[in-house]
Amino acid sequence: MHKIGFIVYPGFQLVCLAASSVFEVANRVLETRHYDVSIHSEAGGTVRGTAAVSVQSEPLGDESFDSIIVCGGDALPAASAGLVDYLRGAIASTSRVAAICTGAFILAQAGLLAGRRATTHWMMARELGRRYPEVHVDADRIFVQDGQIWTSAGMSAGIDMALAMVEYDHGIEVARDAARQLVLYHRRAGGQSQFSTLLELSPKSDRIQDALNYARSHLKNPLSLEELAEAARLSSRQFSRAFRDETGQTPAKAVERLRVEAARQMLEQGRHTVETIAYETGFADRERMRRAFLRTLGLPPMTVRRNAS
Repeated sequence: MHKIGFIVYPGFQLVCLAASSVFEVANRVLETRHYDVSIHSEAGGTVRGTAAVSVQSEPLGDESFDSIIVCGGDALPAASAGLVDYLRGAIASTSRVAAICTGAFILAQAGLLAGRRATTHWMMARELGRRYPEVHVDADRIFVQDGQIWTSAGMSAGIDMALAMVEYDHGIEVARDAARQLVLYHRRAGGQSQFSTLLELSPKSDRIQDALNYARSHLKNPLSLEELAEAARLSSRQFSRAFRDETGQTPAKAVERLRVEAARQMLEQGRHTVETIAYETGFADRERMRRAFLRTLGLPPMTVRRNAS
């Protein structure tokens, strides 16, 4: 029996508990009760979340777990001294300690993320790095596993992390069957981006937005500065200055990210060769695409494809 304890506290996000359904369905796939899931809080009893929903919890005590999963909260959560002490003591006897969304702040407060890679909701990633500079924040990941510590991005990403845990424990076929029963297309790979490049760049003017939309629709083109400036109906000099002011990036860097995003989606779909993907997304050859993937994602294309399979 693999005992999993979800830890909640006042103001926790109810969506984090959706991950518990993954283990329930995995038991069904395995045709045995391998996972035993329970909900806990520091003092036990009724705990109110953010969505006007309260849950009953058991108090944290001497009970040991195979996995502990700390839920995220609507505001940036701060753990009580008692919860911090509990987590510090539990790490030695627990094979897997995880956090969903802003639950990463609680693990960081307990010192469990020091020197480790971790992620959280993309809106809070910069703040996690600012408060805890000893944490290597990987803001553009659905989930991250660093040894026995797992962290996920926000909201539904906790489900992806839970499916990855099932895959780690029982193999990919069990995880896939669980995903099907949950009516999910498949588990998103940990390296998959939390949000789109266009959403992150978020230009303020219609002209720069028009240029980005044009670029995304014409990735096979050279997409020179002059071509993008024409799409924005600006001179090259005006466009270059406005683009950097509004997005914080050069046009060339933004185009590379758009190409990497499109190529990654094609790789994860698995229907085309690497050479075809490189051509269709404007990289011209697989080596240029490989270098762009390493700069942008820190992973080569073939690793992205393997992670999605």
